[in-house]
Amino acid sequence: MARAAKSAESKSRLIKKYPNRRLYDTRNSAYITLADVKQLVLDNESFTVVDVKSGEDLTRSILLQIILEEETGGMPMFSADALAQIIRFYGNSMQSVMGVFLEKNIKAFIEIQEGMAEQSKNLYGGAAGPEAWTQFMSVQTPVLQNMMSQYIDQSKNLFVQMQDQMQDQTRNLFSTFPFNPAAPQNKKNDDS
Repeated sequence: MARAAKSAESKSRLIKKYPNRRLYDTRNSAYITLADVKQLVLDNESFTVVDVKSGEDLTRSILLQIILEEETGGMPMFSADALAQIIRFYGNSMQSVMGVFLEKNIKAFIEIQEGMAEQSKNLYGGAAGPEAWTQFMSVQTPVLQNMMSQYIDQSKNLFVQMQDQMQDQTRNLFSTFPFNPAAPQNKKNDDS
């Protein structure tokens, strides 16, 4: 068991972050930039970013920096409204549910994307070049948007059903307790 953990660790690239904000790739023994880390992500390389002084894992922080750079330059993925909605979930009782929901939906989207890539290979007879992929996606984007819209609607309906089931279970649970519901109190109007 310990050997398997060591094997997984050895496959993960260690990147050290120094106080001067520089990143050092221990595998290649060289300093790297945030753009290099982004390329590691794009290449599906497993890595961990660790603060040299404290030993703290900074991987999430570095990934968030990459997202921030992507969102501020070029074409952002999230609208201001979507970002505000995400922020509102922090500290909310549904925060953990939202995190799982987003993660599962991103995985589902990746599976759809991979399926479409496979279909395009079959359609174009082998490895499609960038031009063929661009042409394929220009035709498929409305179809994909429609599929995702339907998927989101289904997810929303399932979420509402789950919420209703939870409310029913809560009602059933509390109905077994001998609570007397409090009668609403009439407030006298001070103006009369």
